[in-house]
Amino acid sequence: MAAKFIPRQVFPQHAYIQKSYFLGHHKAGLQKMRRELSKIDYIIECRDYRAPVSSINPAFEELMGDLPDARRLIVYTKRDLGTPQLSEDRMVRKTIKSFDPKSEVFFVRSVGSSPKAVTGILEHLKNDAFGPNNLTGVRAMVVGMPNVGKSTLINSLRNKGVGKGKVERTGGQPGITQKIGAPVKIIDREEGPHVYVSDTPGVFVPYVDDTTRMLRLALCGCVKDGIISPIILADYLLYLINLHDPQLYERWSQPTNEIITFLSTFAHRIGALAKGGIPNLDEAAIRFIQKWRMGSLGRFLLDDLQEEERRRLEGTSDLTPVSMTQAMQAYKVRKRERS
Repeated sequence: MAAKFIPRQVFPQHAYIQKSYFLGHHKAGLQKMRRELSKIDYIIECRDYRAPVSSINPAFEELMGDLPDARRLIVYTKRDLGTPQLSEDRMVRKTIKSFDPKSEVFFVRSVGSSPKAVTGILEHLKNDAFGPNNLTGVRAMVVGMPNVGKSTLINSLRNKGVGKGKVERTGGQPGITQKIGAPVKIIDREEGPHVYVSDTPGVFVPYVDDTTRMLRLALCGCVKDGIISPIILADYLLYLINLHDPQLYERWSQPTNEIITFLSTFAHRIGALAKGGIPNLDEAAIRFIQKWRMGSLGRFLLDDLQEEERRRLEGTSDLTPVSMTQAMQAYKVRKRERS
C-alpha cells in the first residue's frame, strides 16, 4: 500500500531572493504622478485579486493622501483567476472590501472577459462626474503594480463606455507602459463633462522585507520573469498547489514535494527538452508557472485574508502606509547590504 502523500507545511526561506524590483522608470513615474495629481479628479488603483494584500503598494497611500475618499476607486483585476466557487468568491469579496471601507471597491475579470464587467465603474464615474465641477472634462488616473492589468482595464472601459477598440498596449510581462499616457475618453456625455482616463507605469514597492510577499508578486507576474530563479518560483507554486490539491498536476506527475523530480517529469511530458533529451528545467519551470497564471492549475488566492484581518485588528499589518522617503531609505539600506 502506497504511503499517503504529506505536503510541506512550510516553504524554505531563500536568502538570495531579490527583494526589490523598484526600477528607474518606477521612481520617475511616481514622481510624475505626484506632479499631475492637482489635475486629477479620480484615482483608480488596480490590485491583483489573486494577491489582494500583497499587491497593495503603500507608496500609493502617500500619493493619494490628500485626495477625498470619494475620489478613490479600487479595482481588483483577474477575479476569474482567483476563486472557482461562487460562494467562496462572495466571501472573499466581502472580506477584501472591509480592508478599504471608505473607498469604492470593484472587481473585474481578466483578459477576454465581457466589457460588462466594467459597467459598475462607468456608472459610478457617470453618476458622480458632476462632483468635481469640471467644465472641460473629468480626469481619472489608473495606478497600480506592474502587470496588474491597468492597460487592460482602460481598454475595457473605453470599449464599453464609448464603443471604441483597444488603445493601450498590453502584455504578459511588466514594463509595457513606462510613462503616463495621453487622456483617453471613456464616457461621452451630451450634458455635463466627458470623462477621460490616463494610463501610468506600473510602480513596484520600493522596499520588500518579506521574501514570501516577493514570491507572491513574482508568481502573479508583477516582477519580470528571471529576476527570481524560475525553479525557486516553480517550487513555491508546487508547495502552494500541494496545500490545495496535488491532483491538479496528476496528468504530469504523481504528488511530490521535490521540485527537480517534478520538473524533470513535466519537461518530458510537455517536450521542454535540451539537446540529447535532457530536461530543460528552467523552461519547464516557466511553462508550469504560466499554466497557473492562465488558470489551468487551480484557482486560489495567494494571501491569507484571515491572517491579514487579524493583523489589522492588532495593528501589525506589514502594509501600513509609509512615506516615500522612508521607503527609499529602506531600499537604499537594503541595496548597500546586498553590495
